[in-house]
Amino acid sequence: MAGASSVYMHLKSRVSLCNVTAAVTSSPSSSSAEAQIGSRVQLPEKTRNSRVLVLGGTGRVGGSTAIALSKLCPDLQILVGGRNREKGANMVATLGGNSEFSEVNIDNVKSLEAALKDVDLVVHAAGPFQQAEKCTVLEAALQTKTAYVDVCDDTAYSLRAKSFNSRALAANVPAITTGGIYPGVSNVMAAELVRAARSESKGKPERLRFYYYTAGTGGAGPTILATSFLLLGEEVVAFNKGEKIKLKPYSGMLMIDFGKGIGKKDVYLLNLPEVRSTHEVLGVPTVSARFGTSPFFWNWGMAAMTSLLPAELLRDRSKVQQMVDLFDPVVRRVDSIAGERVSMRVDLECSDGRNTVGIFSHKRLSVSVGNATAAFVLAILEGSTKPGVWFPEETEGVAIEARELLLERAARGTFNFVMNKPSWMVETNPKELGLGIYV
Repeated sequence: MAGASSVYMHLKSRVSLCNVTAAVTSSPSSSSAEAQIGSRVQLPEKTRNSRVLVLGGTGRVGGSTAIALSKLCPDLQILVGGRNREKGANMVATLGGNSEFSEVNIDNVKSLEAALKDVDLVVHAAGPFQQAEKCTVLEAALQTKTAYVDVCDDTAYSLRAKSFNSRALAANVPAITTGGIYPGVSNVMAAELVRAARSESKGKPERLRFYYYTAGTGGAGPTILATSFLLLGEEVVAFNKGEKIKLKPYSGMLMIDFGKGIGKKDVYLLNLPEVRSTHEVLGVPTVSARFGTSPFFWNWGMAAMTSLLPAELLRDRSKVQQMVDLFDPVVRRVDSIAGERVSMRVDLECSDGRNTVGIFSHKRLSVSVGNATAAFVLAILEGSTKPGVWFPEETEGVAIEARELLLERAARGTFNFVMNKPSWMVETNPKELGLGIYV
């Protein structure tokens, strides 16, 4: 392939990978990330015109990623991959002259390999990933020696992707799975909390908890709705003191404080891939993930579906799509009222009593997910990812020295972004024990 192999050889050799045209003005611990990083990234000459194919580029997540990339790196050539030419033409019109539409069927290997010809990097945002039997896009990327990022949010799919690690190494192809907002940015937040704890504390990281909140569907469309329904058909895998445990989906409700602009929200257990990957990669013995939405009756409805509908039905992609088609008009109406705020809170507890938190909140999930995914794309184009298939928290996936910049890019537009702080400093109503001591 003309583009990718030469790009990788160059990426490995260069020292200065990328110049941000406006200086970073604050660290990831700042409460507002809008001013942290300039609006454009200038890639070196040899990679400035890289061709990036965004599969699912006519959808909410893929389209948001394409827009974010075109704004950050206007010289990148963006290929909008999808099946609908009319939607593709509309997205190309939005992106401008340095883009084009590529008609692709991700279930057809020949169609994929033809689309990947002369492409330097492919972004797989054509979900849902739940109950997918093969990693066809990743296989095609390895066959054509094309760098790869996906926004997978399914445990089984991510593990299947990881099984291609040796093939990616042999092909000299860098690949990241689960490289979206959550999982993705949340994994990197967790990795940074653990790294800081191990360097600054005598205690050992003991408990890692992921909490997510999205208003409605976050404006992310029917694919997110399908993903949510499919996850209700999966047993939740969590880890308690090193032992794997299985729990009922959308159970174990907790009220969590997501800080300013979000407040306290109910969240429920879901089976998400970052639980297993961070447990294994970061070595934290107790890990779980919870998610909640609003208005409150959506949470009640999700819990009711889990209790009343057979798991086999919720794992059937075609039947779930029928439910999505039925509910989608109502969901869209509610979304127009609920908005699309998104918040992630990652909590780490250590054996010496050290407890630290990271929070990431944005007014629009449909924008934030694109910024997040684009940050992983740039990390690969800048040479921060080694050949192989990696989770975001693995140092081969995103080098430690590249994490801060990735988080800054992902956090563009957030109204609350803090890292490595005690919970009382970020919560809306911290409890005072007395003498100015908060918990």
